[in-house]
Amino acid sequence: MAGRMVCAIALGIPVLADLAYLVLSGAPLAYGAGNGLSLAIALAAIAFLRVRLSDRQCRILAVLLLLSLYVPLLTGPHVNGIARWLALGPVALHAGALALPALVVLAARDDDYAPPILLAALLAASLQPDAATGLAVMLAAVGLYNATRDWRLVPVAGIAFLASVIAGLRGELPAQPFVERVLVELALQQPLAALGLGASLIAAFLLFAHALPAEMRVRHALAGSLFGFSLAAIVSNYPSVLIGYGAAPIIGYGLALALADHTPSG
Repeated sequence: MAGRMVCAIALGIPVLADLAYLVLSGAPLAYGAGNGLSLAIALAAIAFLRVRLSDRQCRILAVLLLLSLYVPLLTGPHVNGIARWLALGPVALHAGALALPALVVLAARDDDYAPPILLAALLAASLQPDAATGLAVMLAAVGLYNATRDWRLVPVAGIAFLASVIAGLRGELPAQPFVERVLVELALQQPLAALGLGASLIAAFLLFAHALPAEMRVRHALAGSLFGFSLAAIVSNYPSVLIGYGAAPIIGYGLALALADHTPSG
């Protein structure tokens, strides 16, 4: 119970801060409602999802998550040659933010296949192209290396950095209000509000890295992925995960936290 509570707090702090930001900033009502519903789904997964997977089942799940990253390339929607979204009826979910967090947890617990899993995710991000997912892969690899000292993760991080730079040059779209570059835009208008919203994201990062009921390798890799997504939203026009409008990262990290708490490492 205590472990699930920590996971819920780690996710809830930035998302609740985001809900306050959306309401006070005059965002469309649907934005707050969508994020609120996504948080409810994520918290339900953390509270009630009981996952007991063997190593083989974990790898099968990793393959399925990897395939989901490639689906947008086949199905669209395509915007200026960019395909990063899973279309579910009227809703389009950012594939990387939805699938990568759980994928990072599975990779962190797979001593043999962690580098190939991360590289396969990076390839999808490069093809979409999606620099945010690329940076999330890079810093997940850095976090995992910090915990394991597995030298194979060093070239993964280096390749991910180069791929992210290239993807950033190829795949930038105009920023959407309340979705992308939230901290940058808010800092120009309300610096104190931006400071508070940023502090909530830092709190989540620290809880991910140090307080989750999971092995250090999982904590550091998951925190690294959050850092990567957040960095992309500061330096370019990418979604501000957990502190901007978007269901995919809230649900994605909710599922990842459920896996981190419940999935055995052996």
